[in-house]
Amino acid sequence: MALINKDTLDIFKQKANQLVNRTLDKHMNLAVTGLSRSGKTAFITSFVNQLLNENSQSKLDFFNVIHQGRFIAAKRVPQKSLHISRFAYEKSMSSFTQEEPTWPEPTHGISELRLAIRYQPQDSLLKYATDTATLYVDITDYPGEWLLDLPLLNQTFEEWSEATNQLLLNTSRYEISKEFINKVELLDPFEVVDEDKLAKLAEEYTQLLMDFRHKMGLSVIQPGRFILPGELDGAPILQFFPFTNFENIDVNKYQNAEDNTLIGMLRARYIEYKERVVKAFYKEHFINFDRQIILADCLTPLNSGPDSFKDLQQALNLIMESFNYGKSGLFTRLFSPKIDKLLFAATKADHVTPEQHNHLTSLLNQLVHQTQHQLNFDEINMATLAIASIKSTKTGTGLHQGENIPVIQGRKVSDGSLITLFPGAVPAKIPKKEFWQSKPFNYIAFSPLHSVAENQALPHLRMDQVLEFLLGDKVK
Repeated sequence: MALINKDTLDIFKQKANQLVNRTLDKHMNLAVTGLSRSGKTAFITSFVNQLLNENSQSKLDFFNVIHQGRFIAAKRVPQKSLHISRFAYEKSMSSFTQEEPTWPEPTHGISELRLAIRYQPQDSLLKYATDTATLYVDITDYPGEWLLDLPLLNQTFEEWSEATNQLLLNTSRYEISKEFINKVELLDPFEVVDEDKLAKLAEEYTQLLMDFRHKMGLSVIQPGRFILPGELDGAPILQFFPFTNFENIDVNKYQNAEDNTLIGMLRARYIEYKERVVKAFYKEHFINFDRQIILADCLTPLNSGPDSFKDLQQALNLIMESFNYGKSGLFTRLFSPKIDKLLFAATKADHVTPEQHNHLTSLLNQLVHQTQHQLNFDEINMATLAIASIKSTKTGTGLHQGENIPVIQGRKVSDGSLITLFPGAVPAKIPKKEFWQSKPFNYIAFSPLHSVAENQALPHLRMDQVLEFLLGDKVK
């Protein structure tokens, strides 16, 4: 009989332990996503910080395992996916511990972090086997823009080009897109391709996407990897663009176009992008997620105008299209896990006055209404919350025209000055034309207000409710 070497035995033990952990519900994959500037890095930092620094001063009353006194401790442990970047928790925390705290650097690629949470089981089968139990939580963070690529899996190059062309012709985008559109319309799609010329046009299209996102505050950006390329920066697989003149192309000639023609190479690179980037990302990560939180900054689009706000709504719908939701029974947890809990979180709730938080939650409900209806039909446990991962303002009252009004106080990101204001009322529903005409909302970006010690829990709004929703049933 052949002997099993130590390395093979270790691998077998590791896989067996993972299987046991899933069987006993001792392991969970949590996906954290949202579009850039929605606060993913701050959220994960706060999520980990609250658990690592739980003590009598922590404000986690709604997290039942702590409220009931069954929480023992949490610690970071080495992640299992060694080929994925480690989430820079220490670096993020250092942003809040310096004398003048700042927000940490945003996410530019995928990263991961593993937590071990030790607790006393109360209601699960584990209480009959042990006095203490450990839940392992793998947290995966990735740019939300990458999610916007998932719908491409169901689109041909011509379908994507036609949809993108309609988007570029939209009033809010056309003014800065028309020069690019005119250049593409002058191209001969069947000419032998000049790769330098193609690369230059792809660079112009990428710059358009950058302007849409960072100058106009728009959210629908495709392909998402173009503005956050990671290790693919400069690769030919990211050098293509939508062809905006399909109505004038002979269908048969297009279908038979060689890869050395302009249209043929655009199509070939689009297909390669779907296979090697989008599909690979989906297969490696998405099918393993058990729980999902989607962060949404609703305040910046309120400032930016109706086109930005409508774009956010469209982006959220696109994000939801390709997720694999479904109730997780034992069989599916072992062999085909599906997301069974989904949390939509409206971030930066501390940037508006407390009585506006319900309106902020209601507004987010309106934005995801279609998805919410479908998930409710499929009996998926879903919730919406208005949160502040790290609270950066104080609340109080101020005198205006002889009346007391609610106000917030914080340090402006732009110049660090301290300001006290009432930012305006958040609409509880999708804003109508009158809202945009009167412009009653004045959202201001704030920096963290005070420095914290390394072993101190960060101030927050409703992170305990987040923890209870995402983890509560796993630590009973």
